[in-house]
Amino acid sequence: MIAFQNIKTNIVTATTILLSCIAVNSTQAQQDTIRYTGKTLSNVDYHHGQLSPAVGVHATQIMRASREHPEKADGFGWTYNHQSMMAYWNNTFYLHYLSDPSGEHIPPSQTFIMTSKDGVNWTKPAVLFPIYHVPDGFKKEGVEGVAKNIDAIMHQRMGFYVSSDNRLLATGYYGVALDKKDDPNDGKGIGRVIREIYKDGTYGPIYFIRYNKTGNPIPTTFPFYTKSKDKKFIKVCNELMSKPLLMQQWVEEADRDDVLIPLKKQYKAFNYYHLPNGNVVGLWKFALTSLSKDNGKTWEYMPLRAPGFVNSNAKIWGQKTSDNRYATVYNPSEYRWPLAISTSDDGLNYKDLLLVHGEVSPMRYGGNYKSAGPQYVRGILEGNGTPPDGKLWVSYSVNKEDIWVASVPVPVTSEVKENANDFFNDLPNGEELKLWNTYDLSWASTKIEKKTDGKKWLTLRDQDFFDYSRAERVIPFAQKMEATFTVKPEQNNHGLLQVEFQNKQGLPAIRIVFDSDGEIKVKHGARHGGIGKYEAGKDYTITVKLDVTSRSYTVKVNDGKETNKIFYAPVDGISRIMFRTGDQRYTPNADTEPDTPDFTDLPDTGKLIPEAVFNIQSLVTKKL
Repeated sequence: MIAFQNIKTNIVTATTILLSCIAVNSTQAQQDTIRYTGKTLSNVDYHHGQLSPAVGVHATQIMRASREHPEKADGFGWTYNHQSMMAYWNNTFYLHYLSDPSGEHIPPSQTFIMTSKDGVNWTKPAVLFPIYHVPDGFKKEGVEGVAKNIDAIMHQRMGFYVSSDNRLLATGYYGVALDKKDDPNDGKGIGRVIREIYKDGTYGPIYFIRYNKTGNPIPTTFPFYTKSKDKKFIKVCNELMSKPLLMQQWVEEADRDDVLIPLKKQYKAFNYYHLPNGNVVGLWKFALTSLSKDNGKTWEYMPLRAPGFVNSNAKIWGQKTSDNRYATVYNPSEYRWPLAISTSDDGLNYKDLLLVHGEVSPMRYGGNYKSAGPQYVRGILEGNGTPPDGKLWVSYSVNKEDIWVASVPVPVTSEVKENANDFFNDLPNGEELKLWNTYDLSWASTKIEKKTDGKKWLTLRDQDFFDYSRAERVIPFAQKMEATFTVKPEQNNHGLLQVEFQNKQGLPAIRIVFDSDGEIKVKHGARHGGIGKYEAGKDYTITVKLDVTSRSYTVKVNDGKETNKIFYAPVDGISRIMFRTGDQRYTPNADTEPDTPDFTDLPDTGKLIPEAVFNIQSLVTKKL
């Protein structure tokens, strides 16, 4: 009886110790994990989520897919473009992305590369990793079907590597999808390829750096990296594979028992950053996170959802910023809009949520597994270069269709302290739009342009049937204020310019319109009322005085008389003034069905409209 009692006591004691250890580990994980402690949440009913913008974000569409005008796109007319990656090396931005003709997992497939000296003007896409034919008879264990006259699917979670001796390598992965529902990143593909990018802008030969078991016995088009005659190249490849944090990015595409992968469980889309104490914060899809104290060799706890973070199955990006703070960029919803940024002082506690990209343009082309919104964001990984402007740079796709980059000024903020006094011709070159947020498209640009008289204007152009250009200025919050801006339209028989006064959440109260019928109008309720005609090539200075408390304002065009108007929607105050060459969009929305299999191309996907041009000379605001 005594012996049994001792055994029972020992079991209870062991259980208590085990539970205590679990509790301690859980508490430790909660203390060491990143978390969102802010109060701002995204509202998915709006593409901008009702989030305040991070001041000065410039979002630029660098590749607009077009099947009808391939010369304006990638040269191929392919319309599934996704998984962009970035690096900054040799005073140049590098970006590569994968591409399929129409849909995810449907071959053929290839990887394109683009470069830029300033992050705004980019080269045309060039093929980095070409179409790769899967040998007939190729099989995947546990998957029905045999390869017959198919090509590989590009899939990569890692893009670039800058070596210790300052050489730039680009990587990609050739997976195999035996049908459109098969997974090309299941570790049963051909293998990972690599090539060097030289400082003169040329590219070295393509090699395989890692085979899958399924791909290893088969003769491959490209040789294994050890066959290179460049011994330093071989050394750099070995250096890359000696780094556990970099290898963790390969987990989905590697063999499931690959000895190079530290954490073999299939957590997706890994990236990381270091804390001041040397610890590493790891991030995966679904805002999963963990902590490593040995540079990724082991992890302190299995990845868990970062407390407070809202994120679905799109990627999340995290990095240290140039002001020695930290930022995460992701979709803070169960949808892939908006794209937002959250910042932290210590790399663990994130306290705000600001807008980076709040537009969801129409998905023009149908395709397998296409999702609406700005998504799969990636920045520049530690060690892969630092742009000299100190900004945070990210790349992403919109609708898995068009490729974008965005620059976010550092320090990241949602507020400005001074009223706008922006006469663009008088501002220093390159700094005219420092405090402006821009939405700049290939076919609808938002740029500073120097005119024939030598003067600089903010110019909004639009020949995109499906989208618009937009520029927005954050101003100090005001309940009584005056704003004056000057616009010179270059036409009055087509095109549209809407000017909105909005609150902090992007909800408009006043809208002034240069309409396509040659009339300047204001919105009051469901209707618009005219306040005057406009002509092409003439300057129109518009002055607005508003009072939020009475929901009223006056508007005056040039030296005309003031007209009294009422807000068409109540707001608590005005924090933003926005110029846009099209109507605001409200679809897709929370009830729009995703991945609709019978979705086909929209009508007139290649349509160009007569270009409309609106030039903005200045914007001046003051509180009253």
